[in-house]
Amino acid sequence: MNEEYDVIVLGTGLTLYKRFKLPGPPPTSMGRGRDWNVDLIPKFLMANGQLVKMLLYTEVTRYLDFKVTEGSFVYKGGKIYKVPSTEAEALASSLMGLFEKRRFRKFLVYVANFDEKDPRTFEGIDPKKTTMRDVYKRFDLGQDVIDFTGHALALYRTDDYLDQPCCETINRIKLYSESLARYGKSPYLYPLYGLGELPQGFARLSAIYGGTYMLNKPIEEIIVHNGKVVGVKSEGEIARCKQLICDPSYVKDRVEKVGQVIRVICILSHPIKNTNDANSCQIIIPQNQVNRKSDIYVCMISSAHNVAAQGKYIAIVSTTVETKEPEKEIRPALELLEPIEQKFVSISDLLIPKDLGRESQIFISRTYDATTHFETTCDDIKDIYKRMTGSEFDFEEMKRKKNDIYGED
Repeated sequence: MNEEYDVIVLGTGLTLYKRFKLPGPPPTSMGRGRDWNVDLIPKFLMANGQLVKMLLYTEVTRYLDFKVTEGSFVYKGGKIYKVPSTEAEALASSLMGLFEKRRFRKFLVYVANFDEKDPRTFEGIDPKKTTMRDVYKRFDLGQDVIDFTGHALALYRTDDYLDQPCCETINRIKLYSESLARYGKSPYLYPLYGLGELPQGFARLSAIYGGTYMLNKPIEEIIVHNGKVVGVKSEGEIARCKQLICDPSYVKDRVEKVGQVIRVICILSHPIKNTNDANSCQIIIPQNQVNRKSDIYVCMISSAHNVAAQGKYIAIVSTTVETKEPEKEIRPALELLEPIEQKFVSISDLLIPKDLGRESQIFISRTYDATTHFETTCDDIKDIYKRMTGSEFDFEEMKRKKNDIYGED
């Protein structure tokens, strides 16, 4: 195996029952093992988001099938409500009173018309200076509306964004609305047979361009010479390389802990209450609703996505750990899911690289956060790309290159 590669990417895979070291076989009520494809860290794709663009431009979509998630919901006062993101939904929503609906509708119209390249759409707001808190005040929006706008539409995990310039938040809300407009039911997509299909799709594409995949290879050592990576050792053999991409688990001396995430995988025999019997959905519990600093997320999928036995549902609760009793922190979400047939709890460290990797040429990703979408993960991918190449990742340039090779669509 003493071959040389320009770049080596390291990754791992585990089965659910091995991961949680459960004694004995699963109950017969769970159905056949081959009917299950449970993602340990499930995330939805925004229909008009960064990952979908990457999949389209690289043509990985030819290897994948997606299904639209049936609903997006937000928690308020112990109940869940459908997230309103269009003018019609805003006027019909039971989340707000009559006057609040009118004000929120005006806000959505402003967001829909906003174009950061056209100052005529600013209407007196400076997108680079005016804070989002001031924008909310301008439209006279109440705290509950601010909560679901910032956390269920703009998908922020905390309220830190309120005192930042409003441009980023407005564009995030536009992304949500544009993603929703693509398919109607919700802005989220999920691949049939689970997220494991994504690396398989990229593996096939990589093979076309000469990439080599070595499966089930234990990593014994990352070989560094004069401060720079030169190879990876496995079973006594060395694969030499000029650059290395890996997650923090391979290089624990090069990363630092910045927090923890708790995730609870719940097996259900019923859809979640008050979701119109949706076979898939996302529920966001804004931090202010449960006196926390960060949101709680619920991601639910089912046999409709070929990831569970017939009649079974998989709901995953996740949040950033804030106390010494993380399981108590996610209790409001678990109460929405009752009765729960089986529960798998995991607490993971949030790890980030200590340096940019430019000297060692070892480029380390961040661990996955608590969010149930891929937008923050795509930001990390673009950051690694910039660290490796020295230039920004440009979607339009990628599109032009694709058109040069394949011709215009």
